[in-house]
Amino acid sequence: MELKVGILGASGYVGNELVKILSKHPKTKLTYIGSKNNVGQSYNALYPHSNLSLQFASEDLSEVELDVLFMATPHEFSASFINDALLKRMKIIDLSADFRLKNLRNYELYYHFSHPNEKLVKEAVYGLSELYCEEIKKARLVANAGCYTTCSILSLYPVVKEKVIDLSSIIIDAKSGVSGAGRGAKIENLFCEVNENFKAYAIASHRHTPEIEEQLSLAANEELKIQFTPHLVPMQRGILASIYANLACDLDEGELRKIYEKYYQNKPFIRLLSGKIYPQTHFVSHSNFMDINFCIDKRTKRLIIIGALDNLVKGAAGQAVQNMNLMFDFDENLGF
Repeated sequence: MELKVGILGASGYVGNELVKILSKHPKTKLTYIGSKNNVGQSYNALYPHSNLSLQFASEDLSEVELDVLFMATPHEFSASFINDALLKRMKIIDLSADFRLKNLRNYELYYHFSHPNEKLVKEAVYGLSELYCEEIKKARLVANAGCYTTCSILSLYPVVKEKVIDLSSIIIDAKSGVSGAGRGAKIENLFCEVNENFKAYAIASHRHTPEIEEQLSLAANEELKIQFTPHLVPMQRGILASIYANLACDLDEGELRKIYEKYYQNKPFIRLLSGKIYPQTHFVSHSNFMDINFCIDKRTKRLIIIGALDNLVKGAAGQAVQNMNLMFDFDENLGF
């Protein structure tokens, strides 16, 4: 079985990462790449390192036959682009935020648009493979999880689910490389702005906050609020999250490790690092792995969790392909 695969938004950083992974996947054939601005141009003219000579086509899919479409388009585009008729023709994995949030009010608060498709928001399955494996297998529309959110949720999920931390005390301090901001030209992302500079941004207002809260609230079975502060660091790719929470009970690190192993021991892309080896971005660069380790500060009775992933792979394109594997009943780690 060889899937006919397409990418809409293939010219961006995430789209390029999708091309790299899907080009070596043994069960896929890339037959369509769509773009708003590069129609008629060959892919390897835009990315000379690639052997793909397929030409960019328009966003019109009326004559395109696919088994699965990856959408790596800007926020708000897919909310009106995806419809029931299209989903009857192909499965869709949307890498934007347009179908991740079940609370429609949060699209207005954080993305500044009114969502036009409540029905599909309800239908879409949140695309975090480690948590929703069975639901993803049955889905026709998957809302691929965000980069910061994947790192934060997977780092916290076991201890939130087991309620061994004070759920009101969670602080997430996360750092990302510049590719997380996308390929579009923005003054704040120019070399001279980011080089030798380290800054916090979107303080108390980042778009991934409601996504993290929604998923962790589902895990805890109660409404949960977190403090999330992202930072931009002068490197191309990678996310490192330092997460703090007060312990709710008397646990040692051995007992905590058993909790993490309970949820992640059979998850091929989550690596629980041992001892005092803590995640670093270069451990996971260009891979679909998510590394996690933790430490209990006995002095403050606080749990410190460190998580790291590649924002373009496990935080975006790699996770999307992992979801595709589940949707078509392939081995979860096929193609990596």
